[in-house]
Amino acid sequence: MTTEAAPALATELITTGTAEGRRRRPRRATLKSAVKHILLIGVSLLMLYPLIWLVVSSLKPNDEIFRDLSIFTTDLTLENYISGWNDLQAPFGLYLANSMVISVGAIIGNLISCSLAAYAFARLRFRGRNLWFAVMLLGIMLPFQVVLIPQFVIFQQLGWLNTFLPLIVPKFLATDAFFIFLMVQFIRALPTEIFEAAKIDGAGHLRMFGQITLPLMIPALATTAIFTFIWTWGDFFGPLIYLREPGMFPAQVALKGFIDAQEASNFGAMFAMSVASLLPLFIVFLVGQRFLLRGFATTGIK
Repeated sequence: MTTEAAPALATELITTGTAEGRRRRPRRATLKSAVKHILLIGVSLLMLYPLIWLVVSSLKPNDEIFRDLSIFTTDLTLENYISGWNDLQAPFGLYLANSMVISVGAIIGNLISCSLAAYAFARLRFRGRNLWFAVMLLGIMLPFQVVLIPQFVIFQQLGWLNTFLPLIVPKFLATDAFFIFLMVQFIRALPTEIFEAAKIDGAGHLRMFGQITLPLMIPALATTAIFTFIWTWGDFFGPLIYLREPGMFPAQVALKGFIDAQEASNFGAMFAMSVASLLPLFIVFLVGQRFLLRGFATTGIK
């Protein structure tokens, strides 16, 4: 090999090696991405398996539900949905309507009271503000069982038992400290120049709250509404404590009517109505998912 040919050969080898390396990198990235997606799909299916089993079981005949636990079956029927809708003392639609009334009332209460309390903590200057804010945060760590008996006694003396009032009225008193904290963090992140300009224009706190703060904190309000709906709709203990008449039960409490310790339980109908009661949760979560992401991203909560 001549001296002149050596640099050319070296350059060719380097170029070839670089080209092969570039071809290998996309292949490795593609393989890595494929493995990651396969693992994620597998984990997702594993997590969704109980829900899939619930849906499939709601379509099986009642005597086949626990005889064959597989999710693959051809013996499907809608009889469970028909019987489940009509087998209780009232049509199941009444219990879904009760759940909707309680959930909507709780949402309205939290949006009004928590937003007002959050604005006060974030923008007003008053004596003991930091102390009361710390007390409010301690309420997040306080188990609800601690105040259950005093609350029950108060509602009993007010004559509110067997009504929706114990489940809705406390929401209008800013009792959910988590949502107050969420909104306080959001309001504090807003530019102070906006409020200073409003003060120069002669706006008071009520006007700044209604015309400036509320439109800007829509993501936080949407997050509060979604979580309030999910938690209230799925609440079983509260309605079980305060409601007595079956016609007042929400869907989650009414579901226990399909299980009878003395006679045969209608698990097929219970599974069918469980699927029906889960549909509003899925709809609300899918519709409001983008608001949840925006709400947490703008409040600094990770």
